[in-house]
Amino acid sequence: MSSLITLSVLGLEWLNERHAGWRMNRREFLTDLFYVVLGATAISWASMKLAEDPLKAAKASLGISTEWAMHLPFLLQVAMVILVIEFGQYWMHRLMHNSTPFWLTHAPHHHITQLNAAKGYVGNPIELFLISLSLLALFDLPPAAVFCGLNILSAVSTFAHANLRADPPKFYSLIFTTIRHHSLHHSTDYESTRCNYANSLILLDRLFGTYREGEASVVGQDDLRRLSIREQFLFPFQPAIARVRERKRAGRDASIQAIN
Repeated sequence: MSSLITLSVLGLEWLNERHAGWRMNRREFLTDLFYVVLGATAISWASMKLAEDPLKAAKASLGISTEWAMHLPFLLQVAMVILVIEFGQYWMHRLMHNSTPFWLTHAPHHHITQLNAAKGYVGNPIELFLISLSLLALFDLPPAAVFCGLNILSAVSTFAHANLRADPPKFYSLIFTTIRHHSLHHSTDYESTRCNYANSLILLDRLFGTYREGEASVVGQDDLRRLSIREQFLFPFQPAIARVRERKRAGRDASIQAIN
């Protein structure tokens, strides 16, 4: 369903784009397609096997029960799915902007130089795994409520990344993240990225003091240098790679001096 939502919004972008500089091209399409497939396969599998299944096992072994959640009104169950997932993603995202090790995993996502409906899938695999973590498995909720909640989040997040000239009504933007909020988060200067962390529920930024009004038409980092897929994968390890190279260079210099 998420892929169908993304494809539908990409089609709308061709009809009514927001910024010509964000227009999809062949290279961007192929890169985004790679990450959509990665998210639906490897990241989804890792999230289930390394997080959800162990959490469910721990819940069962500890005898934790949230049967009460099964008896809530359906709309409240859907709202609970949205809030539990978004609350976790908000704080993980905020951590990524305020801790160097976590920022190194997240920075590749901020090196994208355009926004479109598929860009929410793009990033370093470590970050994509971390941002997928959730405590939802601790709650006993019907599959229908989980399905609805996940797809509402997917739709809101997709529109929040979309190159679409369409601004929702004010009451919507008080609660949900829009392209205006999220484009500002992708500003070219690092300090301006430290706001509007909510993937879909901008209300959390308003509540926790990280909301900022505005919009950006130019996005990216490091003089708008676009990273290749290989560079995105290696980015978190660049400091370690640089240290190893420096040690090798120092060792070679020492050997040359000894010979001379």
